Amino acid sequence: MAPIAVGDVIPDGVLSYLDDDDKLQTVSVHSLAAGKKVIIFGIPGAFTPTCSLKHVPGFIEKAEELKAKGVDEIICISVNDAYVMKAWAKTYPENKHVKFLADGSGKYNQSLGLDLDYTERGMGKRSRRYALLLEDLKVKLSNVENAGEFNVSSAQDIIKAL
Repeated sequence: MAPIAVGDVIPDGVLSYLDDDDKLQTVSVHSLAAGKKVIIFGIPGAFTPTCSLKHVPGFIEKAEELKAKGVDEIICISVNDAYVMKAWAKTYPENKHVKFLADGSGKYNQSLGLDLDYTERGMGKRSRRYALLLEDLKVKLSNVENAGEFNVSSAQDIIKAL
């Protein structure tokens, strides 16, 4: 499947998270993004070095600037379960704006054409690293990394595009 591209309407899908009472909840991507300017960034795995030390912290640090530029939602998606995503989110106590959502089966990233096979690295099926800027479900910017790279999908890259 070809990766999602500028001009495409993002497919709907269901992601999960744990609420404040640790109850499993689900949410549709369209319910989060319809009528809004939204950043969705995908990462290969929670608690992995580049994701934990560069990608996610950049969006947390630049969240206020992104919001000032009209971004309504900032969503981090990973092929991890909701329990892992909540535990990972807790490692960023300064975070006020980035939502951590789980694509436990990888089905949503696959529907985007952004899945990645890291079986040889012992990680199984994962997500490519990417950042998408959406306006009312339509992709305005699609920055997708090659495997193992972090060159075009940072918060700063999105700010430049805005």
